[in-house]
Amino acid sequence: MGILDRFSLAGRTALVTGAGQGIGQAYALALAEAGADVAIVDINAETAAAVASQVEERGVRALALQADVRHSEEVDATVARVLAAWGRLDIGVNNAGIGTWAPGEEMTDEQWHNVLAVNLDGVFYCCRAEGRAMLAQGYGKIINTASMSARIVNRPQCQVGYNASKAGVVHLTKSLATEWAARGVRVNCISPGYTRTSLVDQVAHLIDGWLADIPMGRMAETSDLQGALVYLASEASDYVTGHELVVDGGFTLW
Repeated sequence: MGILDRFSLAGRTALVTGAGQGIGQAYALALAEAGADVAIVDINAETAAAVASQVEERGVRALALQADVRHSEEVDATVARVLAAWGRLDIGVNNAGIGTWAPGEEMTDEQWHNVLAVNLDGVFYCCRAEGRAMLAQGYGKIINTASMSARIVNRPQCQVGYNASKAGVVHLTKSLATEWAARGVRVNCISPGYTRTSLVDQVAHLIDGWLADIPMGRMAETSDLQGALVYLASEASDYVTGHELVVDGGFTLW
């Protein structure tokens, strides 16, 4: 098999959470273009359906599924629906996340718990449900969305809850990778740097300051993350597990 063939996802099935917009949408479309059938999971049913239509336009199957990853029973039901529809799950991309900016002394219990519930609890619930399915079939790829915020403290915004949650995702990834490596399931994560999405456009006044700390001098586009995802989802990365792939334009080097 040639090297390019090893990047093909033809015949694979995938699930992407937070796939209704932004990075998750880009991930879903990249998997589809590489040949995988993709389940679009989002808390917003309308955006999930819209992205599912875009996936089908690429000649593969799609499912639009609404779920709130904060609730393990919804996550379990979502994976069960994928298995019922397609018979297997080969790729799980756990991307749903939120960010809350607040100084540590002002952050409320509700804000703290909500960030951790989505960004860390939700990733664990997804890994657990996906892992059970993949361990039963003896093969699978799980890719979690972490962040460069797992490595550094962002400025000038205060985001202690987000930073802590993403650091947790990285170590969760490493821990599950060691547990499941011998049974055919690879667990890795991608840590994006500042990425241009509609959410970032709402804080445009901070962008110039961020750019000053990026050696490449620009923010990432969502397309800049697609290659990393397809690599980790494909056979080309079968000997890679527990890895945090940082895609940040060099931000964490300074």
